[in-house]
Amino acid sequence: MRVIGTVGLPGSGKGEAAAVAQEEGVPVVTMGDVIRAECRDRGLDPAEHHGEIARALREENGPAAIAERSIPLIEEAAGAADADAVLVDGLRAPVELARFRERFSNDFTLVAITAPFEVRAERLGDRGRDDSDVDTEALKQREERELGFGMGEVIDAADVSIDNTDTLAAFRDRVRAVLRGNVAAAAEDAADDDAAEVGK
Repeated sequence: MRVIGTVGLPGSGKGEAAAVAQEEGVPVVTMGDVIRAECRDRGLDPAEHHGEIARALREENGPAAIAERSIPLIEEAAGAADADAVLVDGLRAPVELARFRERFSNDFTLVAITAPFEVRAERLGDRGRDDSDVDTEALKQREERELGFGMGEVIDAADVSIDNTDTLAAFRDRVRAVLRGNVAAAAEDAADDDAAEVGK
């Protein structure tokens, strides 16, 4: 079983990558769902207390707590779907990456999804899922919190990086390449795009 993890700042395109995975028949485990479920178990609104409970879980159960809770979900998802790959949406901390690499070894691939702040802020504003999506200051604070968990280090440690500033179709093609095990093709496509930008 291949496990494909995604990492990216808010609005980078992790949700779109997950949607592509579902279209391809690849089950998706969202690490944020672990936190949202814990919020509900504690009688709290996930929209208001997500960051607080993420910190609490790590403080109470160790820094790899969310990864630990995700591993059985990954294994269950693969078994239920009889799939040869599972996408794990939303790594944030280096310790989570280390835990997944320890558990899944060479079957684990980390994909960083990147886009500039202005592009991501515009996307989140269009989406408008919660107040922080339309408030750029709130978004900056949210990103600082994410980076405080070590997300920047996780992005730097990715096996492949997909720049999500081209067309939606091009982004989805790169995601499909990774899902089908062709990581090199996704990386080459991104490099070709970078070279084209330089040539303009």
